[in-house]
Amino acid sequence: MQKTEYRIEKMDCPSEENLIRIKLEGFNEIQHIDFDIAQRRIFVYHTGKLAEISSSILDLNLGGRMIASEEVEKPQFAEENNQRRILWQVLIINFSFFILEMVFGLIAQSMGLVADSLDMLADSFVYAISLFAVGGTLILKNRISRLAGIFQLILALIGMAEVIRRFIAAELMPEFLAMIILSLMALSANSACLYILQKSKSREAHMRASMIFTSNDIIINLGVIIAGSLVYLLNTGIPDLIVGTIVFILVVQGAMRILKLST
Repeated sequence: MQKTEYRIEKMDCPSEENLIRIKLEGFNEIQHIDFDIAQRRIFVYHTGKLAEISSSILDLNLGGRMIASEEVEKPQFAEENNQRRILWQVLIINFSFFILEMVFGLIAQSMGLVADSLDMLADSFVYAISLFAVGGTLILKNRISRLAGIFQLILALIGMAEVIRRFIAAELMPEFLAMIILSLMALSANSACLYILQKSKSREAHMRASMIFTSNDIIINLGVIIAGSLVYLLNTGIPDLIVGTIVFILVVQGAMRILKLST
């Protein structure tokens, strides 16, 4: 078996990882792909077609280049069942809080909570796509990715339109206490997800991508908590709208990346 190392200069988020996986999924010779996000490197374990694999990676225009290739004995790769179990756990947590934050966000008139709920939904899509990727067909994975991206994009654009309407129309005061309490709960949930993912000590793309998403979610949770506090202190809903706008933009960017990788 060959182990080939590549440097991917523009690989800095889970979308690029999934894009690479989709591009290489048609090679039966590939036994395993190990991603190192921090160092922007991937290690491809394969039994042949080195030139074709390298060409496919270069065609993505992500600044990819081959570093080295060597013959190795077949390693013991992480078990897929363990990955599935962990992904299911974080998927259930994120989707549950999507529903919770969406319901209470609408009740509390908080666009920050609504936007954060869509971010939870976006993460749920990524985890679901990763689950289907294990043993799934390329066509099925692309269809799921495309539907997820379109749905996520529509919801985010509706949310941004509502933010604009609230900026223009009479200002609605969100329930700052609900914002803070729900965001604290979401912060606890994301911290639990991060603990589960880190405990796995996996270097697989799915696991490392999930860690990055969850770490970003914790920052967003803190942002909504700060916005809720400012709503109370300043007696204005503007901080909630600002945070909502920022998160909606992040959700739109995530949706576009999902659509990109499904083409």
